[in-house]
Amino acid sequence: MGSMDKPGSTLPSFPSLAIIDEADESTHAASTRPAPASTNGANARDARTDSKVVIVGSGPAGLTAAIYAARANLEPIVIGGYVPGGQLMITSDVENYPGFPDGILGPELMEKFRAQAETFGSRIVDVDVERVDFSERPFRLWAGGVEYRGESVIVATGASALWLGLDNETRLRGRGVSACATCDGFFFRGKKVAVVGGGDTALEEATFLTRFATDVVLLHRRDQFRGSKIMQDRALEHPKISVRWNTQVVDVLGEDVVSGVRLRDTVTGEETEEATDGLFVAIGYKPNTDVFRDWLEVDSAGYLVVRDETGTRIDGVFVAGDVHDHRYRQAVTAAGDGCKAAIDAERWLEAQGIAEKATATAW
Repeated sequence: MGSMDKPGSTLPSFPSLAIIDEADESTHAASTRPAPASTNGANARDARTDSKVVIVGSGPAGLTAAIYAARANLEPIVIGGYVPGGQLMITSDVENYPGFPDGILGPELMEKFRAQAETFGSRIVDVDVERVDFSERPFRLWAGGVEYRGESVIVATGASALWLGLDNETRLRGRGVSACATCDGFFFRGKKVAVVGGGDTALEEATFLTRFATDVVLLHRRDQFRGSKIMQDRALEHPKISVRWNTQVVDVLGEDVVSGVRLRDTVTGEETEEATDGLFVAIGYKPNTDVFRDWLEVDSAGYLVVRDETGTRIDGVFVAGDVHDHRYRQAVTAAGDGCKAAIDAERWLEAQGIAEKATATAW
């Protein structure tokens, strides 16, 4: 959902979160914005456990929902997870999010999202949801040993890319290792890249990367693809794409950036090295839906099923972001989803007589 490192850049640690852009705060904006609920991510002085809306997830979808819900005076509680911020927290340079012509680091972008949500009164707790009970209102959610209750819920838990599980793959993530060609392909203009996988995702990623890379090597551990016939034909017929059948990636090479991969022939066991400037892992995504499966409808791939844009089969429970969207998987589309879910939740609460009618300027 973001983009990889440019040469020489490093991933920052995630700092204590405070209101940023102090110069702006000292101007006219300071007189029109409410004071933040807290100066850190823990919202230490806000111990609320009941709210009109509880948001699960703190990526672009969840925090955008929190911004809109807070501005509508819904006083949202965001259960953000022990690893808050979503996939942008493992992304370095993001160049495709509007409003940042010079790009922005993924963690910095999420810091801004979070600070803005807290500015308008969102309570954010960095714990994982362990179980939920959606049998009646208020809906109940347990996280970090605490019970939270919401008259409505927005599920924005996202989806996690599946990885190969190699130590160097993790170390070089954002430094040549990626799981999103749409996000990071631009950085490989004129370079050679490898793509791991054999389904439609891998075939689509490989084909997309031909717009930038000079050579795209498809690495598949079997002797035939699992993807659709049209995607197979498109990849196999492309002059920039070559295929290594019966090939498993056993290591990623490189010190500061990817320089190659170590491969093993799954038939003979022979190991070889392949020089490459980037490695795209395209073996699928796992939607973070386990805790909701007993209550909400999921499709064959495990993603939540939405009704009427953001709704679910349970009135008052809404969905936003990659936890249902396995087509776009972009920060900007997730943020748009968060906006829609918050507006839908506010209008639903209004219809139930729980929230006051929004004014024309509430959003």
